[in-house]
Amino acid sequence: MEIILIGNGRREGVLETAALLRPEIERHGKIVMVDFYGQENISQVRADIAIVFGGDGSILHAVNQMGHNQIPVIAVHLGTLSFLSTVRANELIPLLSRPDLLQLPIIEHLLLDCKLFRGESKNPEIESIVLNEILVQGESVSRIISLGLYVDNDLVTTYRCDGLILSTPVGSTAHSLSAGGPILRNDIDAVVISPISPHTLSNRPLVDSPNRLFEIRPHQKGILVLDGIEVSRVEPDDLIRISRAPCTFKTIDAPGNNYYKTLSTKLGWSGNLELDV
Repeated sequence: MEIILIGNGRREGVLETAALLRPEIERHGKIVMVDFYGQENISQVRADIAIVFGGDGSILHAVNQMGHNQIPVIAVHLGTLSFLSTVRANELIPLLSRPDLLQLPIIEHLLLDCKLFRGESKNPEIESIVLNEILVQGESVSRIISLGLYVDNDLVTTYRCDGLILSTPVGSTAHSLSAGGPILRNDIDAVVISPISPHTLSNRPLVDSPNRLFEIRPHQKGILVLDGIEVSRVEPDDLIRISRAPCTFKTIDAPGNNYYKTLSTKLGWSGNLELDV
């Protein structure tokens, strides 16, 4: 079994935990690459699994590094609020010891392909794979922005809002949730469209198929943010085109993982009220 070790080496505890576990990891497979500072090109590396140390931010960065070469991930939770990192550090070695590790179910998560076209250019200025969300927002916190949304070349509406989010199911528990969007189970095939503070109260979140072509046309200057990273300014007459990516983000479904238990724990849900009937 060939293994990649990646994570955010600047986060407290990542390097120490990886160093502590590395001898045991090497008993179960060959480590073919180690990158804790995001400097390596993983898109050409062949491996059976990638072990990601950290939180959701580390996973987002790993997805970007892997590009179209999405290797099944075991995410070791060392962050704070993380929905994707479900394996604790003390659970990693027992998981690697399983003789059926590579036969465990793999959950495939939707990835989106985002392209920014500048003006009339036919070649994208920016192209990136996105795991959580695409956000187009105003130039500053105090600036609203006017955005036209098209689905399969049909105009949906023109939003006047603080920003517009197109989210995957994985990203539905991130920025989209804060904007009032719904929570989608992370293996559902759907895209959530959530306006941030729309100036028309009837503008509500939408859910649509990822097999459609989504286009955002800004009518004012703004900012394009992909998975929490500001990647470019946008200008009137630019075009942001979003579609299903040709690959998926893959996670190994570790035994004992319970999606709703994770949601309940991470979001602080509670309630045991029993009613007499």
